[in-house]
Amino acid sequence: MRKSIVFWALLKRDIVLAYTQGGSAGVVIAFFMITLVLYPFGVGPDPIILANISVGVIWVTALLSCLLSLDRLFQMDREDGSLDDVMMSPLSLEMSVLAKTIAHWVATILPIIILAPLLASLLNMPQESYGMLLLSLAIGTPALSFIGAIGAALTLTIKRGSALVALLILPLYIPTLIFGVGAVSATTNDQNALPHLLLLGAVSLLSMLISPIASASAIKMAQE
Repeated sequence: MRKSIVFWALLKRDIVLAYTQGGSAGVVIAFFMITLVLYPFGVGPDPIILANISVGVIWVTALLSCLLSLDRLFQMDREDGSLDDVMMSPLSLEMSVLAKTIAHWVATILPIIILAPLLASLLNMPQESYGMLLLSLAIGTPALSFIGAIGAALTLTIKRGSALVALLILPLYIPTLIFGVGAVSATTNDQNALPHLLLLGAVSLLSMLISPIASASAIKMAQE
């Protein structure tokens, strides 16, 4: 009972901090919105071209938006000393990592998922694909946070390690990107999107299982 209270308290704390005290959730959301708004100006107003690139643009922008905040996932706690308190709490470090990663997804990625269909209209995405866009993002984006947590933990002792985090985890994001775009494209072309969704879900589930263990091990090594 006590551990569950600590888990939810940590999750709530990180969500609040994401929007206050130097949190980057607002910056991530603003980056996502501004980038998608700029694309029609960059590639031109041709509705056919915009429709063809819309799915890939939204998924890539969501992926890059996630990268912006990953280096602060554990770094802020290390800087203010609260990471030591987290490690000494009744909750295992693996469960603490799970809570912090879920908080990262809720604070930064969930708003992006909600905004995606609204901004998809700027890219002339077919309306019948909006539902699949939401579903694919909801299923696939947890993998972005959980895989990113591993990179954030591995670069915990490196100042300004955001570039290194990107180099470490971007290759691991490729399956999520492929299956996410594939699911929406299949719906647009009247094909079966289920195989893409199943693979997307498998990647997210696998990352949820591996990430807390790998991230906790990296944090312990960094704190020794």
